[in-house]
Amino acid sequence: MDRQSWLNQRFEENRPRLRAVAYRLLGSLSEAEDAVQEAWLRLNRTDATSVDNLGAWLTTVVSRLCLDMLRSRKSRREEPIAAQVSEPSVMRGEGADPESEAVLADSVGVALLVVLETLTPAERLAFVLHDLFAMPFDEIGSIVGRSPAATKQLASRARRRVRGSPAPSHADKARHREVVEAFLRAAHEGDLEGLLAVLDPDAVIRIDGAARIAFGSADAAATTRELRGASTWATQMIALSRGLRPRFVQPALINGSVGVILAPRGKLSRALIFTFANAKVLQVEVIGDPARLRELDIAVL
Repeated sequence: MDRQSWLNQRFEENRPRLRAVAYRLLGSLSEAEDAVQEAWLRLNRTDATSVDNLGAWLTTVVSRLCLDMLRSRKSRREEPIAAQVSEPSVMRGEGADPESEAVLADSVGVALLVVLETLTPAERLAFVLHDLFAMPFDEIGSIVGRSPAATKQLASRARRRVRGSPAPSHADKARHREVVEAFLRAAHEGDLEGLLAVLDPDAVIRIDGAARIAFGSADAAATTRELRGASTWATQMIALSRGLRPRFVQPALINGSVGVILAPRGKLSRALIFTFANAKVLQVEVIGDPARLRELDIAVL
């Protein structure tokens, strides 16, 4: 076997893992493919016979490329590119069709993708490579330019963000999650009686202008609209929920309390913050403004 054929074979053996690493670091299939392709180009410019562990070398190269891309994205203050979802088994050259996107959104977890976008590039790299791909801290440290101990702290901080804050109590969170899931189920199924059952009769909903536009409101304005009384807005909530794909609507911890995020293909578009009283929903605040969404502390339940 000639050198080029040997390189092709070894690279293809590592491609699924490289794509999986890059996707979880970047949250974008197109960017992940770019990083993997650049790693292939660099491999061709390297004397591969001098590399002891080609898989580890390629993972390091892809990780450094992803770190540079994350830092560039942060410096430009860009919105994270919508996660274009595909399992690592997707063949090279194929686009990310909606169904494959949905498959990986379910596999990785919508809330996890959203939380990863809130981490610093170094935190994201340390968490993904160690917790998801079992890379040692000394190897990760060489990529981010930190000592193994400092890299371990990066992963620890990221892990706390992913797991969420301890308050409120576990019992309260469990009860609130049951209420929120009943709220979502009733809204999606068009069960008005079931929705009213989890709402306080005087429940209030507040929807900002950006969220109203996203929901398709024809009279949406920049100001927040407030509706009082569960019977006043429950039917409207059901109508708005019918156009949402359930797999992208997920309970999550928002600022330490149980809420709901809407994240098509892993990109946060809206958040619902709930206030509870006596095991019922007292208030729902729907946020769609990107600036406000960035300020939320969101964690995986």
